[in-house]
Parts: sequence; C-alpha cells; structure tokens
Amino acid sequence: MKPGARNLITDVAGLRVGNAEDAVVRTGATVLLADRPFTAAVQIMGGAPGTRETDLLAPDKLVQEVDALVLSGGSAFGLDAASGVADGLRGMGRGFAVGDVRVPIVPAAILFDLLNGGDKVWDENPYKRLGHAALDRAGAEFALGSVGAGYGALTGNLKGGLGSASVVLDNGMIVGALAAVNALGHVTLGDGPTFWAAPWELGGEFGGLGLSGPFMPSDEPSSVKRMGEATTIAIIATDATLDQAQCQRLASAAHDGIARAIVPSHTPFDGDLVFAAATGEKTLPNPQTDPFVLGHAAACCLARAIARAVYEASPMPTDLQPAWRARFRR
Repeated sequence: MKPGARNLITDVAGLRVGNAEDAVVRTGATVLLADRPFTAAVQIMGGAPGTRETDLLAPDKLVQEVDALVLSGGSAFGLDAASGVADGLRGMGRGFAVGDVRVPIVPAAILFDLLNGGDKVWDENPYKRLGHAALDRAGAEFALGSVGAGYGALTGNLKGGLGSASVVLDNGMIVGALAAVNALGHVTLGDGPTFWAAPWELGGEFGGLGLSGPFMPSDEPSSVKRMGEATTIAIIATDATLDQAQCQRLASAAHDGIARAIVPSHTPFDGDLVFAAATGEKTLPNPQTDPFVLGHAAACCLARAIARAVYEASPMPTDLQPAWRARFRR
C-alpha cells in the first residue's frame, strides 16, 4: 500500500471537501460531496451520537444514494449545517427527484465543542451559514488540523482537529479517510509525543516517531469530559462499486481504525461514528476477497487520519489544551 497523490480522501476521484469556521464561536463544519450521488452507509459504535438522516442509510430503505455528507461541531445545534448544505445543493439542481421537486439527501453527524472557550451566545444558529460556506469552498485540496469540523475539537490531553489520509491498493482501488477528532481518549501515548497509530504510519505523515512505551495496560483511563462532550466522527470513501450493505460492512471495519488510534475509544461518553461512501467508479476484481482488503485498508487509513488531525492542529491564543505542535515539535 502507498498513499494517494494528495494523501487526502479526495484521492478518490470525483470527491470534494469543503471547510468553514467561525473563530469567535470556535467551531466549524465540513462537507464531503461528489460529482454525482453516491452510495453511503453508517455504523455507530459510540454511546452518545448526534445525527441527521442516518436511518435512511440502512440497506432496506428507499433512498440508496446521498448527495453529500456533513461533519460539524456544535452538538445538536451543528446538525443545522446540513440544512445549509441542502440549500446550496438544491440551488445547483441536486437532490432526490420526487416529481418535479429535488430533495438533497445530506446525512450529518456532530461533535460536542460547546465548552472549548468560544463565544456560544448567538442570536441565530451559525451552523446553517457554516454548512453553506463549506459547500461553496469544496475542492480537491483542503487543509488539515484546526479547520472545519475539527476547528474547536479537543481530545483527552491535546487539541483535536480534522485529519485525512488515503491509500492506493495493489488492485488499483483507492480508499480515503476523513476524521474530526474530539475524543474522550488520547491519541498519543501517556505524556509523550508518539501516536497510537504509529504502526500504520506511511511516509512520516505524522512525525515518523514510531511507537514507544512503556504503556501499562493495567492503567485505568480517567475521564476529563462529561457524558456527551466527546466524539470522533469520520468518513471512509472508496472508488469501488459497493451496495449499501457492503458500505455498512466497510464502515464497521473502519471502526477498528478508531480503536487503533484512540485509547480508550467507543466509550459511553463518545458518539463515535463512521460513514462509508462508494463512488462506484471501479468494479471489484474479486467480489469474494476484495471487501476484506477494503475493510483492512479502511481501518488503517482511518487510524492515520486521526493521528494527522492531532499532528496538524494549530496553536491559538486562549487554547484550553496544548496543540501537539506547540508541545512537542522542535
């Protein structure tokens, strides 16, 4: 395996990502869309999720494709980012056709960043505006770290952020990951700089520090956040042709990447969630074994994206937690 040309989820041809932030509120939103509707599914393994339109992603539901996926800060308020994206897509003539009306299908997931030091007193919910702005900025190139849905994110010990990674498989298929990391757990070992995801790092993409210990498996984790204040929300994408059931299995496998990169993960206080998206550009060369390979790639890729989110986070005045770069980079 090797990273794609950008080492971003947009190495999957046709995908675009847009980010928008509000520095006063200290929050943001991220949107992923494609040139045309794509197959999507979701798997939720955290105990405190916040979502919109995820029920329709089940394989037995009428709508089999979506127009965009949204990740946002803001807790329940942030679900309104998808409304801004839907408005923008409708203006483009995008959406599920019902008679002469088109209804954009925009599932979304949120993370809790309401206690990160930003000014959360507003007269009008800002997330619809942020969603629309993120859609307007969508492109193949985008920044990582303190941007989009990861702008105000925090982890158990360091600033969180938005991360992405990609991998090109031997059969030519591409897998990409996008993650907004606001976890209860730690992405690094103890008080040091090394990342739990180090065994899956490619090309020194988050420092090339390797994995060092010791770490005591008997140590019990301590919670610095309260119920509902943490989550890691992510998207796995591929150019393979998958149906919704196969996408759901891909999302399930990708959750292994969260467990590899964050300790502890999938807690009762996190809303850990993974969307899977398939653009259908390539037919599986071997339908029996290729889904297994895609699942492994998805888990590895998501672990890398999570580490990159924290590695790329930028220090800012009045930070409640140190950025990895401020604390460890020399």
